[in-house]
Amino acid sequence: MSRFVTYILLVMVMVIWGLNVVAVKYLVEHFPPVMMQGLRIGTASLFAILILYFLKDLRKLSKKEWGLTILAALFGQIGHHSLLAIGLLNTTASNASLILGLIPLTTAIFAMIFLGDRLTKIRFIGIIFGFSGVAFVVLNPEQAVSGISSGDLLVFTSMVSQAFSFILIKKITSTLSSRQLTGMLLMIGSISLITISFFFEPGSNEAFSVTGDLIWIVFFSSAIIATGLGHFLFNAAIQKIGAGQTAIFNNFVPFFALLGSFFLLNEALYLSQLIGFAFIVIGVLLGTGYVEQQWLRRRQKQPLRKTS
Repeated sequence: MSRFVTYILLVMVMVIWGLNVVAVKYLVEHFPPVMMQGLRIGTASLFAILILYFLKDLRKLSKKEWGLTILAALFGQIGHHSLLAIGLLNTTASNASLILGLIPLTTAIFAMIFLGDRLTKIRFIGIIFGFSGVAFVVLNPEQAVSGISSGDLLVFTSMVSQAFSFILIKKITSTLSSRQLTGMLLMIGSISLITISFFFEPGSNEAFSVTGDLIWIVFFSSAIIATGLGHFLFNAAIQKIGAGQTAIFNNFVPFFALLGSFFLLNEALYLSQLIGFAFIVIGVLLGTGYVEQQWLRRRQKQPLRKTS
């Protein structure tokens, strides 16, 4: 798969994931959040394992691979999906999408801490811009918000959890197929979330007797297309071009989620959210090192000037 094809597929995944924030917001209004996420991810895992079976892309894992896979599932599936679903009960899809837009920047910060990436002045400025953008979103003066809501805080924590999982995924996919890893992460996440829901959401399985074609269309589309296929493609991109460059594309998720929440959920759009979105995008471009990399590449391509 060439870099160009990888980039095109990543943009498609971002459109799907942006609309998936809207879908999850819709689903938590009809189902218990943790159980819903467990069953949604479980459906995606069945889809993923079926693909792996036909591709014959399954093998035994080493002890180290098992340890990293379970750890990645803890942060990327259990932590991220449960906290996101619960958080969406007390915040809007648009706010959640903007907070999730910090994933690339947070991934870059973790890469500095755990992978030895260099912190420069430009990247530091980007970090300040990015987190300032989130402040515009969660402390929205147009909504008379006097503090950070519990929903925003939970979504923020889910974002940090997801970003850390990307670092682990990069380590694991150096030896393990990204496709097999995706299937295993989804399976472990699903079993864990469903188990947790029995303790924290007693009787939650009864809520799934709900009828309504639209609800189930959204549920299965979110599970199979967004979570199953989306994670397959995204993890493959991490293996191809690295966690940092792949995470850059998450900038598109808030944009498509904002459009989706406005047109599909009738949520209001505020100036502070647009300002926050602009700050986050600038912060990500600077903080992940993308701007510096492009600048250095252009300098290296410039011909040397002759001196007399």
